[in-house]
Amino acid sequence: MKKNDKPQSTAVIGLQWGDEGKGKIVDRLATEHDAVVRYNGGANAGHTIVVDDRRISLHLIPSGILYPGKKAIIANGVVADVEQLLKEIDNLESQDIDTAGLVLSDRAHVVTPYHKAEDARRETLLAREFGEKEDTGGIGTTRRGIGPAYADKAHRAAAIRVGDLLRPDQLRPLVARSAQLAHQDVREDPDLPSPDAITDRLIEIGELLRPRITDTSYLLHDLQRAGKRLLFEGGNATLLDVDHGTYPFVTSSNSSALGIPAGAGVSPKSIHNIMGVCKAYCTRVGGGPFPTEIQGELATTIRERGREFGTTTGRPRRIGWLDLVALRYAVMLNGIDRICMTMLDVLSGIDPIMVCNAYEIDGHRTERFLPDARSLESAKPVLISLPGFTEDITGVRSIQDLPSNARHYLSYVEEHAGAPITLAGVGPDREQTIEIS
Repeated sequence: MKKNDKPQSTAVIGLQWGDEGKGKIVDRLATEHDAVVRYNGGANAGHTIVVDDRRISLHLIPSGILYPGKKAIIANGVVADVEQLLKEIDNLESQDIDTAGLVLSDRAHVVTPYHKAEDARRETLLAREFGEKEDTGGIGTTRRGIGPAYADKAHRAAAIRVGDLLRPDQLRPLVARSAQLAHQDVREDPDLPSPDAITDRLIEIGELLRPRITDTSYLLHDLQRAGKRLLFEGGNATLLDVDHGTYPFVTSSNSSALGIPAGAGVSPKSIHNIMGVCKAYCTRVGGGPFPTEIQGELATTIRERGREFGTTTGRPRRIGWLDLVALRYAVMLNGIDRICMTMLDVLSGIDPIMVCNAYEIDGHRTERFLPDARSLESAKPVLISLPGFTEDITGVRSIQDLPSNARHYLSYVEEHAGAPITLAGVGPDREQTIEIS
């Protein structure tokens, strides 16, 4: 292969607070790639794909699993709830979906019952002590143990990696140490299994997963050398990135494209095309500032039309107008080459459609995003009004057949976003995506 003929690899990144419909786009692009790679997060993320009116929900397994013969790779940057992973595998296989291509990094860290208990304890404590809503908790996590698992990864002493599941003699003292270092409330939780019981179950799971466990960094480089195309699938989204999102109301990993090299063990040069996915409006789950949030009947209408309930938790999502300040920031941060806007059909019948193109803070106007929750709380959205459309567009399959006001909305967003919109979603099914030249 000549130097200039390297296989082109792609990343799909959420540009808002998650739930943008990345799974559908990964599913679409998977046909053009040989392997789909999940590089961050854990079972707190969720992708839903609709195939022939069948909704398939995934949490840890990359969306490319729906294509037999393609590798679905869970890389080292993921924290793996291996119990949940087994459930996902069983669920897919019960639907006659081939999972033979699924592999798991031996260096991915393991989420244990201690992590989940610690996550729930901290959220409840924060909600009680700092007056946050009890149903969202202090940060608004999914209580799936993701943050504590990443914290243990950084602490190192009691961290458990997938490879440890295959080494019982090393695993048992690690679990015992994890139990010893856990908070007293967690250690005394009567609902938690004992350290020995947890160890025995992890050993059992390790044996079930043994054929899938490998060094995925070498695997990815082997695939690249063989001329294969990789598709990197982001979990969560840019505004939840632990370094670049609305901190502290963020996830615990680098969920932007910046997390790919470390989370997958590949060079930044491996990523040739970066597609960003955004909704035609905004949603957010859990706590944190949300400048364009709307309330009342309109929010309820959008939520119900868009089925805006969390894939992982079922929680109703908060609803807001499209925030172009945040979108431009995400496009800039990720180096986005092209955008897919999903859920355009949900806005049908809403007139006017509002978008935010600047913030006002203490009487001053800015077009720069504030990736800090305390600063963003004071931002007031500067909204402009765009004409809405009333037509049902779920059956539209070409840009020319969209109503003129829907086309105008896409053009306006593209003009202000910093990257071209090349795909638009008009419904949840695989076929309900319009290509825009």
